[in-house]
Amino acid sequence: MDYEKLLDNVYRNLPERKKSGERFECPLADVMPQGNKEYIKNFDAICAALRRTPEELSKYLSRELASPVAVEGPRLVINSKVMPRIVNEKIQEYCNASVICRECGKPDTHLESTGDRGFKVLVCEACGARQPVKK
Repeated sequence: MDYEKLLDNVYRNLPERKKSGERFECPLADVMPQGNKEYIKNFDAICAALRRTPEELSKYLSRELASPVAVEGPRLVINSKVMPRIVNEKIQEYCNASVICRECGKPDTHLESTGDRGFKVLVCEACGARQPVKK
């Protein structure tokens, strides 16, 4: 056989490529209204997917939603009425600012506190980049 026929045979036998090049998707919050409060039922799963502590994410959401929050076991209680779309947008903003590396785009990061002023630095475990993040 000639080279081109062999090459065509190889390409035919290759598995199809996945359409999405992303391996990480920011998790969506399962928001449940109850009275004048909102509950994020899967808050612990969101924190695990983002590899952040519940305290870090709840502090961010409290500040961004301008509402007091409390962690109750595996869920988060937001002490005001908030649309689920807004909650998911804020979690997506947190992912972009404090989880995904700006250099390589991978979510394999962790936060470190540096110095006596408590600045937070996003450290990428994939490429080694270090970037400051706002508190």
